Amino acid sequence: MAQRHHDLTDSAAGAPVTGDALAGYLRARATEFLRALRLQREGGSHGGTDEAAEAARALRRSARRISGSLHTFRALLDADWSEEIRPELAWLSGTLALEHAYEARLERLLLALQRLSGATAVPVQGAGGGAPLHGTAALPDPAEASAAPRPAPGTAHPPAASRTAGGPPAASQAAGGAPVTSRAAGGGAVTSRASGSPSAASRTASAPIDSRATGTATASPGPVATASAPGPLVERGNLTVGAAKAGALLDRQLTLARTRAHSTALQALGSSRFHAVADKVAVLASEVPLTPDALGTDLVPLATAAEERLTDAVAALPLVTAGHPYNAEALVHGLSPDTAPHPQDAPWHQVRLLLRLHRYALEVLHGGDCPPDVRLIAAGEALDRHRDASEAAAAAAQAARTPRIAPATAYALGVLHADQRHEVEAARYAFQRAWQRPAVHTA
Repeated sequence: MAQRHHDLTDSAAGAPVTGDALAGYLRARATEFLRALRLQREGGSHGGTDEAAEAARALRRSARRISGSLHTFRALLDADWSEEIRPELAWLSGTLALEHAYEARLERLLLALQRLSGATAVPVQGAGGGAPLHGTAALPDPAEASAAPRPAPGTAHPPAASRTAGGPPAASQAAGGAPVTSRAAGGGAVTSRASGSPSAASRTASAPIDSRATGTATASPGPVATASAPGPLVERGNLTVGAAKAGALLDRQLTLARTRAHSTALQALGSSRFHAVADKVAVLASEVPLTPDALGTDLVPLATAAEERLTDAVAALPLVTAGHPYNAEALVHGLSPDTAPHPQDAPWHQVRLLLRLHRYALEVLHGGDCPPDVRLIAAGEALDRHRDASEAAAAAAQAARTPRIAPATAYALGVLHADQRHEVEAARYAFQRAWQRPAVHTA
């Protein structure tokens, strides 16, 4: 399974890529960081929400690239300085990403609830997919039901959908009479109510009952099927009501989490810890603390080591299983009471981080102008979807653990959790196909 995405020796084009290229890349990313910091302060002071959000994304992007490059090429940098600033950049990037993550997670879950509860109920049909079978109660149109004439007091109501021979009893009620039971051909009781005339309400056992949407019952010599139409309609109704309550619960929980993340980000940007990080990045924009022999050291072996760590991690993934769609692997342990993150997702998240480090190493080798690799892009997008779906499923499971919620709400959250775990499975399948695709570079 281990495949090489890039021929890293081509990046040098015959000449070795040394520490000077690394210094230039780090200076460029540090300059982007300082520019985004200025935009963030200007956007915050002028109340520009969009500008501030874009500046925060630029801060995260530059901080991730600096931190990743320091990790991959740490042998060429001052060890004490690198180990001191790299965790701080990771802290900053993670803190700034929380608010956007909660917002995207809520939007993802609400859209999934709308998709899952948006379909209308389908009437029960026969095996051929046509009209309802004999004895099957078709779902009446509510408009037609409300427009239908009501019987006068003292007259018998039309019988409801009745069961056939050998089935459970079916009741049809008239205006205030007592129940009268007669036996069908297979021994099943047919109960009806009449207004003081039991003999008028009961049916003989000589012929099976044929119930239609109009509510009339006539004798029919043909074969009869069991009525089971109300089931799907009731289930769909519960899901729709539960979806609305589940959406409101998720909205409350994730909006609160997003608000707290926003406050945490504002506090972080105003803290002395952040100012210390910004000062170090400002120094990095002008002076990169390389080791004495870094200017003559080739960067390709270090970038190759990062690629090998990626390929080894991918080789440990169950790609054979992921290569089969609808393999249900992502649903394993779906009912586990453990509230920790899903254990089988951790290797995939690790591959996502290693793929990102590999991409950053390629950017260093190509001076920031790395030709896009369609396979790497598709694999990265699949792993991003995997991470998003995994975290969304965890949020749905956490909401379902809320005490004293209605059964319909818990059911909707369970359906939502299963849906997101299916999205996890689909993302793994997409990654497997993207990873085994031949490398294609675009100009």
